[in-house]
Amino acid sequence: MANLKILVVDDEPFIRAGIDRILRNFKVDYPFMEEPFEFTIIEAATGEEGLESIERDKPDIILLDNKLPGIQGVEVLEYVRKKKYDIVVVMITSFASLDLAVKATSDGAYDFIPKPFTPQELKSAIESITKHVFLVRMTKQMQVQGKQIRFQFLSVLSHELKAPLNAIEGYLKMMQEEQLGDKIDDYEQVIDRSLKRIKSMRNLILDLLDMTRLESGQKEKDLKVVNLSDVAHNSMDTAKPMAIQKDVKIKLHAPATVEFVADNGEMEIIFNNLVSNAVKYNRDGGVVDITISKTSDRIEIVVADTGIGMTQEEISRLFHEFVRIKNEKTREITGTGLGLSILKKLVETYEGNVSVESTPDIGSKFKVVLPLKS
Repeated sequence: MANLKILVVDDEPFIRAGIDRILRNFKVDYPFMEEPFEFTIIEAATGEEGLESIERDKPDIILLDNKLPGIQGVEVLEYVRKKKYDIVVVMITSFASLDLAVKATSDGAYDFIPKPFTPQELKSAIESITKHVFLVRMTKQMQVQGKQIRFQFLSVLSHELKAPLNAIEGYLKMMQEEQLGDKIDDYEQVIDRSLKRIKSMRNLILDLLDMTRLESGQKEKDLKVVNLSDVAHNSMDTAKPMAIQKDVKIKLHAPATVEFVADNGEMEIIFNNLVSNAVKYNRDGGVVDITISKTSDRIEIVVADTGIGMTQEEISRLFHEFVRIKNEKTREITGTGLGLSILKKLVETYEGNVSVESTPDIGSKFKVVLPLKS
């Protein structure tokens, strides 16, 4: 049986004892796992003891209270981040400190658990964290272990599709049996939830196909002269329904023709990711500016938005696989965490690079540079 070490850093003995009691015989198992996970609980009453345990015990997960005697929880979080340890940190905090917990998630914590929490709430959180740890580690293994890990990875994603399908099936049965009434208006919320589930599944499938194509390296690029201005217009049309909902204006600043030798499908992936993210993470009534320029040696694509922006620490994690920026402003925004990692890999196949400038509450600017070959 696989084992994960959980370090509980909290100065309240009954909190530490309660977590130990709840998780002592708890196991997490998914169909795609070879064996279930069980947990070893390690306790620390202060931040200093927590740091010692991190170095000594090498925990996989830290449940971290912020208000501690001596050094505070956020300082422990900062220590883990600076050391670049492969540890998932989750803040456990009172409702009165939720603002601090939200800030901590933007500074590197995976999530937070408000206390007091029920045994079921803690178990549900640990299930989610365990799946995250498993996914991240398996993704790293994929780079060196080939087909076997890739098959397991596909099994994980198949499992991720089952949950929304089961939910949609349940919603349809509710409608079929008229559980909420006999009028279509009675099911407005059920229909909205189903459509959101379908959208999430579609995005997951499309991102998976893009990533699989990149990782396999088997499909050759269909290189031809592509007009990037036309590709930009197509991406604007694709993003228009979401832009209309948020009252976001999309503007293109580019010559009528900007030619580049490339695979048209890959250029569409790049533009679609940039434009859709600029709309998705924008404020209501905001603006997206797309600028395409060409010099003697390169093409620059800049997509700027007036959205929620990011911190420097968030930017540093942005292009990793399965990474989604989690904070209070993004909590209701769905995504797979694959889009930008795919974009970066695609750009690099053209020997280009992508960079980001962003300011919280002001907006973000993504720049893609594609060199022209002589």
